[in-house]
Amino acid sequence: MSHLSAFDAAFARCPLVAILRGVQPNEVEAIGDALIDAGFTIVEVPLNSPDPYESITRLSKKLEGYAAVGAGTVLTVEQVERVEAAGGTLIISPNANTAVISAAATRGLVAMPGIATPTEAFAALEAGAAALKLFPAEAASPAVMKAMRAVLPRDVRMLPVGGIVPSVLADWHKAGAAGYGLGSALYVPGMDADTVGERARAFVAAWNALEK
Repeated sequence: MSHLSAFDAAFARCPLVAILRGVQPNEVEAIGDALIDAGFTIVEVPLNSPDPYESITRLSKKLEGYAAVGAGTVLTVEQVERVEAAGGTLIISPNANTAVISAAATRGLVAMPGIATPTEAFAALEAGAAALKLFPAEAASPAVMKAMRAVLPRDVRMLPVGGIVPSVLADWHKAGAAGYGLGSALYVPGMDADTVGERARAFVAAWNALEK
């Protein structure tokens, strides 16, 4: 199965991206297990975390067959190469650097760049983006996403990222969000695995409620 196919399958099961910014390698496996137990299938370790490549290596081995694992805050082609070497398959960025997107797509990795305008969105798709991250969502709104969805291809997956909590999922869902990136409302540095699991279950419950 290709990395994109594996991501598509994970996204279909649960389109919630766990963003573990600041996680330490010695705690990442327990947190990964807690996320899987809650129903998560996509996990991101931002590269501005402590020793992120080690965390990605540990997670990708621990969660193989259960979740798609990769990196966030990927800003350069060199970082794309290092994420791949660590076993990561997701390349998630805060911006729409077409060189980074193309490098990921050429390697068969899944690129999810950050976009804030239609111009960035179309450029990212042309470069090979598999999904688009509306970032920062706090600076946009469901109305902005709805307007962008009206001009983007219907099958493009858009995920708001930034300030997402369970209570706002419904508004973004109505605007066309295919999934969500979850940061500090899910995990903050130093949080134990049990607490992460509790928060993760709340997000999964909120998502499941939208699907009924």
